[in-house]
Amino acid sequence: MSGVDHHNVVIIGGGTAGISVAARLLKGRAKVQDVAIIEPAETHFYQPLWTLVGGGVVPREVTGRPMRSVIPRGALWIRDAVDELIPSENEIRTRQGTRIRYNWLIVAAGLQINWDRIPGLRESVGKNGVCSNYSYDTVESTWKEIRNFQGGTAIFTMPSGAVKCGGAPQKIMYMADDTFRRNGVRDQSTVLFSSPLPNIFQVDRYRKTLEDVIRRRSIRTCFREELIEIHGDRREAVFRKLDSGEVVTRRYDMLHVTPPMGPPSFLAGSPLADKDGWVDVDRNSLQHRLWSNIFSLGDCAGLPTSKTGAAIRKQAPVLVANLRAALTGTPMTAKYDGYTSCPLVTGYGRLVMAEFDYEKNPQETFPIDQSKERWSMWLVKRYLLPQLYWHGMLKGRM
Repeated sequence: MSGVDHHNVVIIGGGTAGISVAARLLKGRAKVQDVAIIEPAETHFYQPLWTLVGGGVVPREVTGRPMRSVIPRGALWIRDAVDELIPSENEIRTRQGTRIRYNWLIVAAGLQINWDRIPGLRESVGKNGVCSNYSYDTVESTWKEIRNFQGGTAIFTMPSGAVKCGGAPQKIMYMADDTFRRNGVRDQSTVLFSSPLPNIFQVDRYRKTLEDVIRRRSIRTCFREELIEIHGDRREAVFRKLDSGEVVTRRYDMLHVTPPMGPPSFLAGSPLADKDGWVDVDRNSLQHRLWSNIFSLGDCAGLPTSKTGAAIRKQAPVLVANLRAALTGTPMTAKYDGYTSCPLVTGYGRLVMAEFDYEKNPQETFPIDQSKERWSMWLVKRYLLPQLYWHGMLKGRM
């Protein structure tokens, strides 16, 4: 092991959460000095658009920009990955063998896609009718499968546990259904949604609309089950019923898989983790429950709310306000109420803008009934949100 470095504030992660917080810390007269961001990736992606890439609406290239272009001015970019966290010593050890010490630590490491947790998935994705929106390398396979579908059985899955945007696994299904109808193959097709949840969505206000969408489209739902194996060469998907343990094998012609996800490996086994492997923080202050100089937000934080970029937009100002208070020894008064948002695409040109808090109470932004499918909300998703992301959130302006 070589090298020892020290910084006032270290941020783990150059994704939405890490960049948003860094930008806020480095703005204005009270900007924080000596901020470092640890991030190995060379490209920063706006992942919410991958649904529209999979639906053939936008090219995947528009979803990424060089990481260098989004690192806030004044922040030091450490191009490395975290290997170990030692909070008792205020120290991080990296994959390249560097020891980094900090006064304050912000963990914004995102989550990890566990492709290998489903046997056969990694070998099959991109061929044998299997596709997935959940990586830059695989997202184009989704549109290929959708546009070339000639009828038969199209299955869309959701795994157990936390995922990026809980509504995302069903969004691509509605766009696929539209395409099948446009291509004249829907009458010869079965569209099936498999989910471990007991219903289509957790908030009643929006669930009722989505149930109407499913009925209108004659989509078959299989709740309380999960995908456990894929036999790509035979085009067979194996599912386990969660309540009975029964194993069911279904033949498919197209299979869109939302892979299992979880906390990054370096985090899950660290002293910072809760029993599920996420960072153990107070749900309102975003401060770690044991180490007062550590905060966390975004997908890696152990918060009982959906893991979305919209949640980060509300978490970032709370975290920064509380960190600034801690830096000056004043009380932390900012509170995060669990706000999150899921723009639920229900077809081309239609979207339900779900917004709610920890208690599943709606927290809607627009002066309309957002539980209804709307063209205006589709336009927000397609055009407005990407601009707000690149020029607002990542600049610390919203």
